[in-house]
Amino acid sequence: MNQIIIPGQYSGNIQIPSSKSDTQRALLAAALAKGESTLHYAGKSSDETAMLEAISSLGAMVSVVSETTMNIQGISHFPGETTLFMHESGLGFRLITSICVAHGGKFTLNGSGSLASRPMDFFEKYLPLFGIKVTSSNGFIPLVLEGKMHGAEVVIDGSQSSQYLSGLLMALPLLETESRLEVSDLKSIPYIRMTLNTLAKFGIDIMHQDFTSFVIAGKQKYLPATYTIEGDWSSASYWLVASALGQNIAVSGLSLQSLQADKQILKAFENAGCAVEFHDLAIRINGTERQPFTFDATHCPDLFPALVTFAALCDGRSDISGLHRLRHKESDRGEVLKSEFEKIGVNIVLNDDTMHIYGKSSIEGGKVSASNDHRIAMCLAIAGIFADAPITIEGAQAVSKSYPDFWTHLESLQAGIS
Repeated sequence: MNQIIIPGQYSGNIQIPSSKSDTQRALLAAALAKGESTLHYAGKSSDETAMLEAISSLGAMVSVVSETTMNIQGISHFPGETTLFMHESGLGFRLITSICVAHGGKFTLNGSGSLASRPMDFFEKYLPLFGIKVTSSNGFIPLVLEGKMHGAEVVIDGSQSSQYLSGLLMALPLLETESRLEVSDLKSIPYIRMTLNTLAKFGIDIMHQDFTSFVIAGKQKYLPATYTIEGDWSSASYWLVASALGQNIAVSGLSLQSLQADKQILKAFENAGCAVEFHDLAIRINGTERQPFTFDATHCPDLFPALVTFAALCDGRSDISGLHRLRHKESDRGEVLKSEFEKIGVNIVLNDDTMHIYGKSSIEGGKVSASNDHRIAMCLAIAGIFADAPITIEGAQAVSKSYPDFWTHLESLQAGIS
């Protein structure tokens, strides 16, 4: 679908959706607990739906109690052989793969869309060290896994994605024997903090030293829990940027105690000379004194799209580093951000691991593409409300991956103007 963004004044309060990262971890942990867990405010994006379908296929029983609450009866008997289809959920795929082989059997895991182009060779390299036979399509999906994991001492490379490590940390406590992981060059450490926090809430204890050395005792059991999903800082980043650029928008439902990596957007605003303001439990950003900024997004790469929109309207050159983290997302985000923003008059230069954005006082209208990437669609939408003329976004339906209500929320802000 195409979405036309009309420039102008937008006003109102956004109740931010639940974190899909938090939701997927909690859904899987609840499925592994013997007994019934209660989850409050689980999200409804396509990635979260993919995880719900997967745990149901494995034997978890999901019942909806209300609009905001669901109960999950944990898996009583893991299937010895099954096929799981994870749609486009990279996180879901990487978490559940290790969980499957921790129980043993033969599992085929597949997906669709952008997931087909995201490398999964990590599993071929490391799961055999735990006793698993892995067959892939030259490092890509589908994967066929056979065997049952045993404990091991393994050195792994954490530079590609922290999601692989999160999957191992969720799976290894289920084994009969202890495991030890030495992790080099780990990226997105905040997401590992989130995983460890979720595990602790469901009764799993993992020791680590500075996120480089992990000791995982075997024979642990997931325990049923009542768990409340946090509001999503990743989804909030777009509205916070709109606020910083001058729209009368406030965001509710965020926790300042959150372990989510993308809370670091507040640091980026601080670097740009903005002020964070709180009104009735909602957050606004005062960007009247904003200036070009420098920010390292290595551990929070999902902030790149929102921050590029912000930098595009900070007059002068802003530098965002951590560019290598964008190559294997739903799109090659660095290249896509450069190509699409240049269509609306913003000059971007990619230099080694840093993106240079040459901000200006206005953005041009025109036609752009989401490139099947939810975060590209949302950041272009925010750019559009500040443009000199309407912007048409092709492939705007991509937002359903993480934020299916995004276009409805944007329309409500336009309607909220008095």
